[in-house]
Amino acid sequence: MEQALGIVIVAVVAAAALVAVVTLATSVRTYDQIGRGGLSLHDGSDRPAREPARSSAAAARERDDEIRQLLEARNEVRQRRGREPLDVEAELRALRQPSIDPGIVAEIRALVVARNERRGRRGQPPLDVEAEIARQIRELGGGT
Repeated sequence: MEQALGIVIVAVVAAAALVAVVTLATSVRTYDQIGRGGLSLHDGSDRPAREPARSSAAAARERDDEIRQLLEARNEVRQRRGREPLDVEAELRALRQPSIDPGIVAEIRALVVARNERRGRRGQPPLDVEAEIARQIRELGGGT
């Protein structure tokens, strides 16, 4: 009886390993299909056929139009509540202005000052701190 138990365990483990190998070999493509199909929300088929590039002028116009619609809807709510409506175009211009965190400007200023100190030790002329800060902010995409 004790010898039979060992044989049964070995046979079951061998059969399970064989089934696992066959399943793995036949289902590789099945795992690639998980999350795709008719009921999936983010498989790429829900995107429009023509979508403007995020940095294109068409995308910027579309974004501005959508923001304008939201601001106009907010104005309607304000008017229904008896409050004065806001200027939609002024609000849109304010939203388009990049906001720069003062802490980041302080860090950039410290880096420029340190760079000027290194330049001074090498005998090079110092950089204009304010112009260099403005250039770095522009490079980071902050505008101004």
